[in-house]
Amino acid sequence: MAVQSEILCNLGGLLRSVLRRGGHGRRGSECDPSAQEIFRRKYKRFQELLESNAELLKIVSDMETKLRGERIFGMAYVEAQATRAVFHALRMVASYEGLCGEAQPRVRERVESLRDEIKGELESRKKPVVTARVLPYARINREMVDAVGGKSANLGEIMNHVGLPVPRGFAITTAAFNEFLDHDGLRGEIRRLARGVSAESPESIETAGEEIQRTILQSPPPPELERDILEAHAALAHACGLAPEDLRVALRSSAVGEDGDCSFAGQYLSMLNVERGRLIASYRYVLASLYTPRAISYRLLKGLSDGDLSMSVACLEMIDSAASGVMYSRHPYDAADERVRIDAVWGLGPYAVDGVVTPDSLSVTRAGLEIQDERVADKSVMLTCGPAGSLRELPVPPELRGAPCLTPERARELAGWALRLEAHYGRAQDVEWALTPDGRLLVLQSRPLGLAGETKLAPPGLPPVQDLVPLVAGGETAQPGVGAGPAFVVTSEDADLSGFPAGGVLVASHSSPRFMVLMHEAQAIVTDFGSITGHMASLSREFDVPTLLGCKTATRDIPAGAIVTVDAYSGRVLAGTVPELLAFKAPRASHMRGTPVHDALCRVAERIAPLHLTDPRSPDFRAAGCRSLHDVARLLHERCYAVMFKLGDMAAGSSGVAMRLRAQTGLDLHVIDLGGGVAPAPEGVRRRDLAPEDIIAAPFRALIDGLTLDRAQLTTPRPVQMRGLLSVVGRQMMTNPEAEGQRFGDKSYAIISDKYVNFSSRVGYHYGVLDCYCGRTVSKNYVSFSFKGGAADDVKRARRARAIGLILEGHGFKVEVRGDAVAGRLQKHETAVILEKLWVMGKLLQFTRQTDMLMVDEKSVRDMAECFLSGRYVLGGSCPIGPTDGSTGGASTTEDPSAESPGAADAARVRSDAPDVKDQD
Repeated sequence: MAVQSEILCNLGGLLRSVLRRGGHGRRGSECDPSAQEIFRRKYKRFQELLESNAELLKIVSDMETKLRGERIFGMAYVEAQATRAVFHALRMVASYEGLCGEAQPRVRERVESLRDEIKGELESRKKPVVTARVLPYARINREMVDAVGGKSANLGEIMNHVGLPVPRGFAITTAAFNEFLDHDGLRGEIRRLARGVSAESPESIETAGEEIQRTILQSPPPPELERDILEAHAALAHACGLAPEDLRVALRSSAVGEDGDCSFAGQYLSMLNVERGRLIASYRYVLASLYTPRAISYRLLKGLSDGDLSMSVACLEMIDSAASGVMYSRHPYDAADERVRIDAVWGLGPYAVDGVVTPDSLSVTRAGLEIQDERVADKSVMLTCGPAGSLRELPVPPELRGAPCLTPERARELAGWALRLEAHYGRAQDVEWALTPDGRLLVLQSRPLGLAGETKLAPPGLPPVQDLVPLVAGGETAQPGVGAGPAFVVTSEDADLSGFPAGGVLVASHSSPRFMVLMHEAQAIVTDFGSITGHMASLSREFDVPTLLGCKTATRDIPAGAIVTVDAYSGRVLAGTVPELLAFKAPRASHMRGTPVHDALCRVAERIAPLHLTDPRSPDFRAAGCRSLHDVARLLHERCYAVMFKLGDMAAGSSGVAMRLRAQTGLDLHVIDLGGGVAPAPEGVRRRDLAPEDIIAAPFRALIDGLTLDRAQLTTPRPVQMRGLLSVVGRQMMTNPEAEGQRFGDKSYAIISDKYVNFSSRVGYHYGVLDCYCGRTVSKNYVSFSFKGGAADDVKRARRARAIGLILEGHGFKVEVRGDAVAGRLQKHETAVILEKLWVMGKLLQFTRQTDMLMVDEKSVRDMAECFLSGRYVLGGSCPIGPTDGSTGGASTTEDPSAESPGAADAARVRSDAPDVKDQD
């Protein structure tokens, strides 16, 4: 409260001095209440504007990082950052209006226009072209993917245009899904819960997923939708020659985007052997599977937007398969192997695709359909349809455990289908199939096969490392590559995965699509059982994770926590880190670039992040020139300091709160203390002058310590390059000597508080501006420095700007040089580092004064930068600039050898000598 009161009194004094200069004020009490209230508002607005400017710049910086495509994020991030950016831009407009006392309609209109454009990008959603709630497969083709999803669109295409048999059924459309979500406000509740999802917080994914699923399962569908589904089910029963209550169906997810370039393999739910009485409840379960934690994680990792989600559901007659499996129309990663690959298990297909049972496998040549490399597995269990709509696991009869699931004739028939599907779709296919009890083959689904490029099984030069004995050898490669890390062993289906270490190697009994949540962190995956045609194998290829499946003894022979190297080229797991193999480890490609979410961020960021207003002197530096929220922030940030400095100009040297600093800086420096920057004056004393010891604010004290001239700077004459001096004199004689607009006043100003300093040094024909926040919170700390102008010609001024840029870069600043202007920014450093850099900036401001006339050639740029960065802050003698052969007619001087230039040791001393920064930010 004491600091706040001091701020208000100081601002009140500043206001009175302004009013007196305008001839409207009165001399009165020290703290006029009306003046206090006016400046209470102005100071608050000034702080709000600076805070929102800093927040908006952080948003811009974070967006630019995400735009590189190396970090995972979802639409919740895009929406949240866009909302925050608009909020802070509007807050800056309101703050500036309060600061300057005038409405800013043009700026406000520009922000609102950008807000509307951003909102349009975020809310754009495809309108469904099909309004029917259910569609029979006789009316479906692959062009209807937006209405019925990838799985149903492909089934309709296969039945109607390829001519292959598929199960009878119908699709519950995306129009039905949207009608369900729009019923009783369900969509809005899902959006609210989804806002809590963060890609960097697995707990938030788990919590939001569970809450959304619960909400969907508790929400009844619209009565019209329930009626249409039950009527379609009854019609299907009639087509199958059954009473509706006797028909069992499979409800399979068919989301928009599923079974396309993103497989979603095993991420969404299928409900098998569903009775009529459970049909509607099972439909809700399939819809709710959109929001399982692993489905949310998959979309985040693939850059897919929840806003574009639409779930259709395939309702198919239940096939109680005698055998089932998966086939690939060509090898998924070995480009030289064009054979059809077929895997088969007894019973229903989930045990094949989920890796519960290691399947039979065989390859079929394209020419002649010759069967090769047939391997018959020991298939101990199978999944079958049970009574009352249940599923049950049964032991495989002994005579079938080691028997092939497919006869050669059926294998060739399936291989021929695979080739027909590949020819029809024009790309390799991943096909699920079933064999009915009466011996008919059916296609259950077909989707594009994710190929892993033209990688050979083992790259040339892969070392044999024969002196190392593998912990595990054999198995099948689902995705080639090399990875190393600590082994994380999982032996049960419901094991807790939260302890998986980043950069670990997953070792599991069975392959499972639920392991997808670990794939962005896993270096490799090894399982005892599984097949390269399973769901997890597809995901390993999508996420480029080296994977070995069917190794039989991996969970037994690989110790938990042990560092291992997985060679998925050669099918081996070795103890420890093997550098010879890791040399062949390929870098992971970014999965975000080109994804819908990344594309959405690109479109939204175009209205937020780019900076087009870079030159305040440009005629476009106005509201009409703002093409992004960053432009708006730049415009208002520039203008707010003009307002503050205008007040400072009017108050300086008067009886107001501006105080003149009496120190050996060579500057006519006037200080406005907003509170906590200067020690309180003795009671009854009105301070007009300051001594350095009166300064208690750590950042300003560090800057002044750097600005204060030492003995070397006071006693060493500055070098003179006569060619540069004559150039400057000639230039000034040729230009209008009355053109005062190009020359800055001799007064310099500092607006300070306990943690903040804005310093403007205006000397002769150049100026430097430093803006800094220095507190305990590292994320808030920054130093911004800009320098421009000079009396020499454009070339010499530009050289000096480049030299200053090199100096700033040498001290860790991010630098931009344009002509004779240079700007640098350092941020997010500890307090001690910021104080040290402020001391350096003080030295730099003194060092660069009137050096433009010395910049007679390009060598001067390097000389100036090297001199300062070596800790020699005094020009001349041991620190010459420019030609040294006398051709310039320059006069050189010699430094006092006993006077050392302050260097790194002095800078480090600032950390201990400067006053402490208060704990509260």
